[in-house]
Amino acid sequence: MVAHAQIAIIGGGVMGCSLAYHLAKEGLRNIVLFEKAALTSGSTWHAAGQVTHSTNNDNLARMALHATELYPSLEQETGQSVTWHGCGSLRIAYTDEEIDWLQATLSLGKGLGIPMEMIDPPQIRALHPFYSLEGVKAALHTPDDGHVDPAGVTLALAAGARKHGVDIKTDTRVLGIEQEADGALRLETSSEGARERWRCERVVNAGGLYARQIAAWLGLDLPMANMLHHYFVTESVPEFAALTKELPVVRDDRHVSGYLRMEQQSGLIGIYEKKNPVTIWDDEVPWEEEHPLFDPDYERVAPWLQQGLERFSVLANLGIKRAVHGGITHPVDGNMLLGPSGVPNFWLCCGSSVGIGWGAGAGKYLAQWIVHGAADISMASFDPRRFGAKIDKEYRIAKAKEDYLLRHEIPFPHFDRPQCRPSHSKTTPLYERLKGQGAVYEDVYGWERAYFYARSESEARPIHSFRRSPLHAIVREEVAGVRANCGLADMSAFAKLEVYGREAASFLERVSSNALPQKEGDISLTYMIADNGRIEGEATCMRLAADRFYLVYAAVREAALLAWLQEQCRKGEGVAFDNVSEKRGVLLLAGPESRALLARCTNAPLDNEHFPWLSGKSLTVGSVEDVRAMRVSYTGELAWELHAPMVQLEQLYDFLQQAATTRPPVLFGTAALNALRMEKAYKSGKEITPEVTLSEACLLRFARKEGFQGAKASRTLARRWKIALLQLEEPPGALSEAEKIADPTGAESVWHEGACVGFVTSTGFGYGVGACLAWCYLPPMLCQPDTEVEVMVLETTRKARVTRGAVWDPANARIKS
Repeated sequence: MVAHAQIAIIGGGVMGCSLAYHLAKEGLRNIVLFEKAALTSGSTWHAAGQVTHSTNNDNLARMALHATELYPSLEQETGQSVTWHGCGSLRIAYTDEEIDWLQATLSLGKGLGIPMEMIDPPQIRALHPFYSLEGVKAALHTPDDGHVDPAGVTLALAAGARKHGVDIKTDTRVLGIEQEADGALRLETSSEGARERWRCERVVNAGGLYARQIAAWLGLDLPMANMLHHYFVTESVPEFAALTKELPVVRDDRHVSGYLRMEQQSGLIGIYEKKNPVTIWDDEVPWEEEHPLFDPDYERVAPWLQQGLERFSVLANLGIKRAVHGGITHPVDGNMLLGPSGVPNFWLCCGSSVGIGWGAGAGKYLAQWIVHGAADISMASFDPRRFGAKIDKEYRIAKAKEDYLLRHEIPFPHFDRPQCRPSHSKTTPLYERLKGQGAVYEDVYGWERAYFYARSESEARPIHSFRRSPLHAIVREEVAGVRANCGLADMSAFAKLEVYGREAASFLERVSSNALPQKEGDISLTYMIADNGRIEGEATCMRLAADRFYLVYAAVREAALLAWLQEQCRKGEGVAFDNVSEKRGVLLLAGPESRALLARCTNAPLDNEHFPWLSGKSLTVGSVEDVRAMRVSYTGELAWELHAPMVQLEQLYDFLQQAATTRPPVLFGTAALNALRMEKAYKSGKEITPEVTLSEACLLRFARKEGFQGAKASRTLARRWKIALLQLEEPPGALSEAEKIADPTGAESVWHEGACVGFVTSTGFGYGVGACLAWCYLPPMLCQPDTEVEVMVLETTRKARVTRGAVWDPANARIKS
């Protein structure tokens, strides 16, 4: 006999139980959860159990908010004690940069309605009389933070799931997973020696410490590792006896690299040491492990533990009565793995280094994605298909250690983690050449892509700040060079996909919004639309032949959008896919002189009559044949994307450089490209997500009235929100870079008449208009041109107005010149 389940969840920690609870709340039935031992017996049971709103990541902030709303109510709902302590917390700032980080957190948190405030040292002392204020400048006070019994809250989630019909099977180990021909997944389980077979429509891996080896059954190598983390509980603290309420949790990123709080009448200190982090079970976790802990390594954490004891002065002379040293999963980039795995019907809910704090929200939003095809928040940063680097044992261990070391560092905007780069990156043949010419690279889907070009050796490094920095002037020069002459950029990181077959055209017509290019060489911009009308992705589509199309789209969506397209194929449909992302490189030539320069490298006519905007041709450039030249522009200037065989990219680059008769093309990176696209009101992947429809994103001009899936929902009048481009008023003295003006970088709250009405999605400085520009989704009634709003940027409130669209060349005269 084979049992059947609509969804099977493997793993009974907080992540698995939260998902089961929220799936049941969404109305799903026939859900089974398998746990090999007792619930929480992996890493959940020994968690410190804290939840904080102190994050400037908008999606994690929403997850933390759900946790602080859900956890205190679970006891009444289920009858299971959770022991919620709503003591609040303090995040200490010793430097101006730390204050900037906390101010960015404050803008987001206030917009979400989360109580929080910046407080000075006397206010800190009033809330926490025992913590040293030496060197302290300020703190972020988040009074709704707290901590919870990790086992109790997980058991409460399980009780709530059972109440709604979820079958939770403890002491039941899953032995393996196999995929059947129709896509269903077959599980074999063992409980007290009895084996059982299950056929499941979907399986979710919530295996925690075991998630990697569960995924390996289906040929996946998850980019994560298990790290060892300490926290210590002291002897009882006599001074605590006189307190009338619990002290707030303290997060001291600089001196302690961890957290400090009360644990009943004792002190508790958790350390994320900044040197020599240790992984455990690098290959496989023994299946027989239950409630595993390890002997403490005091030498490894001594410097930070000592600082913690000294700064929390009443703990300094007390002994340690309990040391907890256990394993916690860390993904290579710090974000959880939530979503489709890449194997059909096999989903992931794992890789959480903050299981209690994030687990409630992870379960809620993943359940929405599973049931409705999209969540209420963007899940792109958690999508397991976001990784493009070479993943092997060396990479996942080194990057997990890097993540551990960064847990208590400032998360600067556009911070790119340096570990294993470029050793495990994808690079083009121009990598070293451009690096020698000043390229400072960013990491995008495992590719090394030039972010900007340093003008001097001192600038040849990543520049991180919450304020305007030397990068502001660097980008200004690159933008000016593109607009005055022409610029050249290596954009090979684009995802590039050929869709072909006898039914390729009808397939694309069904899943994408715009009319397909009719003639060979025609190009259109189109959007992939789900049945629910939400946007799955944006792509430039060029027709290569009657039955072959070339799609170009964002690098970070390479695997995810390809998988989605494959899922849309009907049984026996005559369509196939060829991912040529690493076979073809791309050089972008943009600017008013780009036609003249390219003309010196090819015999093909490039005038508007023979090579109009939104068309493409196969050219020979110099001696490089089969160059797919596409006259499209993300810069707002006359431009060609030159898609050439990757092995000949350097040769193509040389021809273009040598063709310059007076001055060479300006090398520019994606920081300048971002500034250029903002003035043209071009949207990015931050605006175009599965959260929104074409109507809400103001993209209906790229949609037919009917004939594609989700058409009706796509065209429904926007009522929730609608996108708007804001132009911010420049502060007095903004021309002086020494003043370090703060511009929004993303996730800042937008206000109107004292109420938060939206959040910034992406931004860039418009050098043509001399002002910062920001995209955001607002209530439709506020999207009228010239509507005035305010953007909360660090310690300031910046006035802004809704633009009428592009603020640079709105008639597209430069593109079509």
